[in-house]
Amino acid sequence: MSEKHKLNLKALILMIFTSVFGFTNITRSYYLMGYASIPWYILSGLAFFLPFAFMIAEYGSAFKDAKGGIYSWMERSSGRKYAFVITFMWFASYIIWQVNVGSGIWIVLSNAIFGVDKTQQWSLFGLDSVKTLGILAICWILLVTYISNKGLEKIKKITSIGGTAVALINIFLFVGGLLILILNKGHVAQPINFDAFFHAPNPKYATGGLAVLSFVVYAIFAYGGIEVVGGLVDQTENPEKTFPKGVTLASIIITLGYVLGILMFGTFTNWNSAFTNFSKETITLGNVSYIAMNHMGYQLGLAFGLADASARTVGLWVSRYMGISMFMALTGAFFTLVYSPLKQLIGGTPKELWPKSWTEEKNGMYVNAMKYQAACVIFIIAIVSFGGKSAKQFFEVLVSMTNVSMTLPYFFIAYSFLGFSKDTSIEKPFKKFKSLGSVKICVFLVCLVVGFANLFTIIEPAISSGDWMTTIMSIAGPLLFTLLALYLYGRMEKKQGLK
Repeated sequence: MSEKHKLNLKALILMIFTSVFGFTNITRSYYLMGYASIPWYILSGLAFFLPFAFMIAEYGSAFKDAKGGIYSWMERSSGRKYAFVITFMWFASYIIWQVNVGSGIWIVLSNAIFGVDKTQQWSLFGLDSVKTLGILAICWILLVTYISNKGLEKIKKITSIGGTAVALINIFLFVGGLLILILNKGHVAQPINFDAFFHAPNPKYATGGLAVLSFVVYAIFAYGGIEVVGGLVDQTENPEKTFPKGVTLASIIITLGYVLGILMFGTFTNWNSAFTNFSKETITLGNVSYIAMNHMGYQLGLAFGLADASARTVGLWVSRYMGISMFMALTGAFFTLVYSPLKQLIGGTPKELWPKSWTEEKNGMYVNAMKYQAACVIFIIAIVSFGGKSAKQFFEVLVSMTNVSMTLPYFFIAYSFLGFSKDTSIEKPFKKFKSLGSVKICVFLVCLVVGFANLFTIIEPAISSGDWMTTIMSIAGPLLFTLLALYLYGRMEKKQGLK
């Protein structure tokens, strides 16, 4: 890449920001812990996001020509078997993501059409709303897989939609929140005081303990997506100076973005107000973002002196806009993630690992592998949605499964960095960590934060409220996929006589 086309500091920060920052993380965090979520975002930013981003940057620069992504990073330093199992676990996280979004996208569509979440009133064949969402999710998976099998060009047309609209939601939150604050002469709906940063308004998190510690996985998940950093080192101008500065500034900006976003929500949203009342059974992790933005539109209308009915209409249209934007963005993301991780997994790992039918390509897609992937997603959706739980718990199970499966691989990627740093035979064009001591400290920090956050997330539902369903499902996904990875690797060893 020529120097004039390389990323400068501003472009690098923007690239990292757009890959990591997620609007719904703000609303979900406010719903779960209010202002008390802020210290955990700061802690996770310092102890996880910053050091892990530099690790990914070193990996990426050393293996910039490798096609296997994280598999290539770990194969050299930790061995083929370790690399394959962790890469397979990473791939599994996108299976769980499909389960989550395949069910949750109908809430998004409901808000796009009606301005409110009506999914809890939906019924197919006399089934309750949770089972209905499960059936709709299965239909969605089948449709996306069918279209994706037609080739990459079909996917590109769909993924180009929605990005700008979602970016505008973030701007609208900050500008709208500031306007409400000014028009209300500085009055904040949720009082800000020292105690508010350490005691959550949500009864589940108010007493501290495991529930609060398990929240860390939400904060880590909010910083997910930093894998993209690995491919940006060689695309950055003067990387030795620009890259560490860019990652540091991006980390600060993203952390501040989350902190200010949560504070901004408190300016117009009282956790226990009659309008929102986040403790209601009908409010879930799936629909809270739309309820919160509906409320923002309502408060904006009132701040401008509109009558109550007119202000509620403004709230509906804000919720509709968010629903339309998120539906387009999630649809685009879905069509990308239904093939991209699978392509990296099969294309970047040894062909001997896979049954021959899995590696067959048509229109640039592993068509048979995508069908098996769809069958797996549908199987998990059926188990979770027909488990007989309320909509609230249904989405708590899905979000917990997603958070655990998507953050757990970070532990093993960070641990593998020790071997990578010790291996002097690996050429490292970019080095942030100048000594093995600093490597050990950062690896310890990242593994500690990710390891304990996931442990608490997994055990907390069972210990605190006897919710074994969430605990079992949170660990079942990563465990089953790890066993499948070991089976595939053992099959290759047996077939080829490898040790």
